[in-house]
Amino acid sequence: MTTIPDTETDTEQRVGGEPKSRTGGLAWELLQTIVLTLAIFLGVRSVVQNFRVEGASMEPTLQTGQYLLISKASYFHVEGTPIDGVLPVTHQGSTDYLFGGPQRGDVVVFRAPTQPDKDFIKRVIGLPGDTVRMVEGQLFINGQAVKRQPQAADMVPIDVNSPCGSDTDPALYDFRVRGADGQMYCRVPVVRETLPNGRSYDTVELGRSSEDNFGPVTVPAGHLWLMGDNRDDSADSRVPEWQGGLGGAVPWENIGGRAEFITFSLDGTTEFWNPISWFESLRSGRAGRSLRKE
Repeated sequence: MTTIPDTETDTEQRVGGEPKSRTGGLAWELLQTIVLTLAIFLGVRSVVQNFRVEGASMEPTLQTGQYLLISKASYFHVEGTPIDGVLPVTHQGSTDYLFGGPQRGDVVVFRAPTQPDKDFIKRVIGLPGDTVRMVEGQLFINGQAVKRQPQAADMVPIDVNSPCGSDTDPALYDFRVRGADGQMYCRVPVVRETLPNGRSYDTVELGRSSEDNFGPVTVPAGHLWLMGDNRDDSADSRVPEWQGGLGGAVPWENIGGRAEFITFSLDGTTEFWNPISWFESLRSGRAGRSLRKE
């Protein structure tokens, strides 16, 4: 007579003639799934990362509350690695890059030599060997003036993350205007720059500032000259360390990756315990914008 096992009480199954605990098998499968998921997560994290913009140094391109996708693999250098001499690379200065290396106009995330525990974001202006100078707000690279063209003002809606002025930066209060729709805007004066390689981007021009004159400075080998698009409010390579700036060019090993595009943007009114606010706080207009096709 054939015996039919009781599926509710039978806790063992025979595999290859040996009993195997169902509980033990499920635990092992769960452990494998966790390990695989963790490996995939760490693998993805080693290639890309999410970054939240803080501060006004990259306005009008970027605003506080915007989230970016950062590509870590873009500046992978091959010296001393197993693929050194095996795959075709781009030679820049004294460094060989697998995917081309930093270019003028790239927006990069990095760690400042004087503040290694904090991420910053600026734009690459000068490459190793470049001579960079600024005279009365006019940028020069290798003795050639960078093309500048005034643009229509950028009308930025005022919100929690973009207040258009503060007690520590009251000058912007003068740029507040009310739009035809009744909403308050920050009327930001914009000048578009075009670098020698053809990359263009908008900069904020509020008037003359102490950072409008510097140099000439020659960028050392293995370094990058970084500047914020908000030329009147950016503690970048132009600004000495004792004033909170980068104190000059930044070593390439401090560069964490290249900003690729804006994933989404929040106005600062999100409440963690209120899911409706997650959607109401979304800004429209710039999500999905590429930072590589200015």
